[in-house]
Amino acid sequence: MFALTPFRTQATAAAQASPRTFSRQDSLPRLPVPALEDSLPRYLRSLEPILRQKEARGELPMGSSAQAELQKRQQWIEQALAPGSLTQRLQTRLQDVDRTTPTNWLDDRFWLQKAYHEWRVPLLVNSNWWLMFRAERGTPAGAIEFGDVQPEVRGDGRISLDAAEAMGANDWSDAKWGVRRATWVVSRLLEFKRRLDREEIMPDASRTSAFCMHQYTRLFGVTRIPALPHDWNTNAPHPPRATHISVMARNNVYALEVLVEPLGETLPLAAIEKGLWQIIEDAKKADGKAVGVLGSQDRDSWAKDREHLLSISPKNVDAVRSLEDSLFCLSLDSDVLPVPTSSPQSLSSATPSSVHVHARNVSGAGRGGHNRWFDKALTVVMEPNGRGGINGEHSPCDALIPSIVIDFALAEPAPKPDEPFPGHISGNGDAATPWRKLEWHADEQIEASITRAQQAAKELCDNSDMGMLWFDEYGAEWIKKVGKQSPDAYLQMALQLAFATATGKQTATYETASTRSFKHGRTDVIRSFSNEAYDFVQAVREKKPAEEVYRKLSAATKAHNDATRASSTGRGFDRHLTGLRLVYDAAVDGAPEEAARNGAQLLLGDELLAESQTWLLSTSGLSAGDRFSGTGFGSGYEEGLGTNYLAGASLLKFGLEAKRSAPWSSTPLADFSAALVDALRTMRKACEQGAPSEPPAKERL
Repeated sequence: MFALTPFRTQATAAAQASPRTFSRQDSLPRLPVPALEDSLPRYLRSLEPILRQKEARGELPMGSSAQAELQKRQQWIEQALAPGSLTQRLQTRLQDVDRTTPTNWLDDRFWLQKAYHEWRVPLLVNSNWWLMFRAERGTPAGAIEFGDVQPEVRGDGRISLDAAEAMGANDWSDAKWGVRRATWVVSRLLEFKRRLDREEIMPDASRTSAFCMHQYTRLFGVTRIPALPHDWNTNAPHPPRATHISVMARNNVYALEVLVEPLGETLPLAAIEKGLWQIIEDAKKADGKAVGVLGSQDRDSWAKDREHLLSISPKNVDAVRSLEDSLFCLSLDSDVLPVPTSSPQSLSSATPSSVHVHARNVSGAGRGGHNRWFDKALTVVMEPNGRGGINGEHSPCDALIPSIVIDFALAEPAPKPDEPFPGHISGNGDAATPWRKLEWHADEQIEASITRAQQAAKELCDNSDMGMLWFDEYGAEWIKKVGKQSPDAYLQMALQLAFATATGKQTATYETASTRSFKHGRTDVIRSFSNEAYDFVQAVREKKPAEEVYRKLSAATKAHNDATRASSTGRGFDRHLTGLRLVYDAAVDGAPEEAARNGAQLLLGDELLAESQTWLLSTSGLSAGDRFSGTGFGSGYEEGLGTNYLAGASLLKFGLEAKRSAPWSSTPLADFSAALVDALRTMRKACEQGAPSEPPAKERL
């Protein structure tokens, strides 16, 4: 994450002289096809901790050992590296893919389809990411995270609703706060879009390189289209032509004009706010047809239902096209989802119970998939009291990009409901606000599909155990200054230790490495379960002295930093191995048993390769996230865990999601949170007691 610069918050003279948004695109290097001689040995080393753990747990074939299994694969690699081998031919093939693609061999040819669009699971929880906003000063108590504030007791004495009640709720108490904040966030997103369209956003960069800005063009006006055998993304132009956003309230869908043609200026904020109030008044009359919940299904079912939906009425065509072409979606929820009486007990005193239900609401799980259009690249979610967040479809761009954009949007707080908007953007509140309600026609088949989708969504959401862990006993500053470790690598080791404690063993681990220093670069993999990580976790579990634990922790973080650097600079091997598998063609290269004779199929078809890419622990880190109360994404596996974390200077926030049906726990959120708190405390003790003391100043001289 990059801090907001003055260029992003005001149009200064200096900003005008700075590089334009896309001015560095043509100078960015292409993502390289790594050398086999680099990738294969590094891949082999990554298998060592997996095999060592298998040996320790008695999981290897009778009479085998970790060393013997490694030696066997070393021979396969030697065969693969031999001149004339099939693997060498696959490498040449992949290099030809690079030579015949316009910008990036992975992104142009494989990435969207293989990483996202062929995956047929529901987007709800499993694939879409979510990010929650911190409450603003003065908002109602139920929106504030600090102090573990409980929501007001409802008139009937209850403080919790199940998903079915939340879907049909019609309680707009405190809505002046939610409508005001929704208006403001919409306007700020449109302001970012305006600057992006005019190339007034300074290009992102690190100290060593410029970063690709292409993903910013895939945020506004982009929608995922369900199809068979794989999905597609709409080819929205940049700048997008749409001038409206989609607004959802009680499953009703509206198109609200927010830009004035032909200049593309934002409609006056008073007019947008007036339009949202009018939409709410209309939505109060009745729930709409729950067509949106069809998008929470598996992708094959949604593709078939969408095709049928479009075939039975022009009204449906108009509604679907309006939704898919809109700049983004705004979901206005019709009540504040309360903290359920069964909410997990906070294991850290810093964790407010409200953030668990906040995560469920923004993810869509709290409302059983209703009042959302999960295919949109970006959806703003707002409850009546101003508690909000964003939900995003993952394929057009990585979550880092919208998190930067929403950080910009939240940098200036919304005026309170009794305060005027800033004069230059306020406008006339009496002005006409162009909006229209989208109509649906549902036949018996669609009605049956909605019923089926609602039940499937309920089962999916009921099985999802998601929430947050806030940890304030120390943060990134302590990790750097006292622990003398890289915060990201340190937190990855905490996750390694916590997963081993919670489940009994370590596992193949995915951490996102950004490759945005290359044109159209997306990500590669940092394999956090390293030899050094295994040694560190074993030292802790065997209760070794603090000095040894600290020494092994430092070795593990150094190895992790090295892997991060390699994967971020085009030397990651996971995408490379995937590319080699994708250019293998049995019809051309012979049956697998024939290919095995020269090592290619033995290597690429190895069960251990598949296991090493089964990311039961899927992780990613963003920024300090001071304006966010949390982030998250779902685990891709029944027995896994997904976590996105924010490393603040003195507050660490972990978004966690696992399945209640996981074999290692029926309460995975509580159990993993406890293990993570214990890991963070154990590591602090190791740093304080085991780190070498600083030599006296005289000796340092």
